[in-house]
Amino acid sequence: MKKIILTVGLVLAGLASQAQDLSKHAIGLRLGDNDGLGYEISYQRALSDSNRLQFDLGLRSKNDVDAYKLTGLYQWVWDLSSLAPGFNWFAGAGAGVGSVDYPGGSETFVNADGNVGIEYNFKFPLQLSLDTRPEIGIINGDSDLSLEIALGVRYKF
Repeated sequence: MKKIILTVGLVLAGLASQAQDLSKHAIGLRLGDNDGLGYEISYQRALSDSNRLQFDLGLRSKNDVDAYKLTGLYQWVWDLSSLAPGFNWFAGAGAGVGSVDYPGGSETFVNADGNVGIEYNFKFPLQLSLDTRPEIGIINGDSDLSLEIALGVRYKF
């Protein structure tokens, strides 16, 4: 058992130590399911070779309900190019704040968010990702854990 744990730890450390080529900026859409706000404008800003910030702004206006949510995440990115060229996987944590206006009232909320996913970086400036973002309400939000799965399409520059 100790050998297995040591082997897994060395493999993960090797993956984490590999340099990657994160784009300084990436902007596009994060296309989620209805568990969140659905479509979001997404922006990524690299901080180093293996860390970045991601901000997502979701807007919805449907059936007399107007809503917005801004989510900020700090992400760690690991290079998988030794296994599959162009691929990275990432995990992160952050928070979201938003508001919902409906007939008869409104509500502002704050969520704690996690994030894990995989991305593919093309040789031209396009990135595709598939991720899940678990959220739990802290202030006025849904105290049940919600899972949103989304496809990201971003232009890298």
